[in-house]
Amino acid sequence: MPPFHFYKPIEIRYGDLDPQGHVNNAKYLTYLEQARIAYVGHLGLWDGASFLDIGFILADARITFLQPLHFGQRVQIGVRSARLGKKSLTMEYTIEDSQDRQEYATASTVVVTYDYHSRQTISIPENWRQRIVEFENLSSPEQP
Repeated sequence: MPPFHFYKPIEIRYGDLDPQGHVNNAKYLTYLEQARIAYVGHLGLWDGASFLDIGFILADARITFLQPLHFGQRVQIGVRSARLGKKSLTMEYTIEDSQDRQEYATASTVVVTYDYHSRQTISIPENWRQRIVEFENLSSPEQP
């Protein structure tokens, strides 16, 4: 498995908990979103000015829960682009302890490059493709 080159620290808030005292499953999607947006910003693919210019839309999300998260735990989310298609990319995640790297969940999403102004899918911009390939050390710009 390729390494993660980007991590986003996540603060577990009291409001993230369910009545059983652990992080509610739905909050994991929010954590993934926070990490995904930070990753895109880190790569310089979005300047943060307008959400209409972010350039992608979530198409699919899958999470495997390995063990519960609790209030006060220090966690980080590793994010990587695992596959580049023509109009979509698959991103993978690990939610892990910031200190000992114990894994709490794994996830993947498919995001589709999208023009919110014209309301249609678009090909992954070439500058995005190049930046992702360089950052992730992918062997080729487009993988099957």
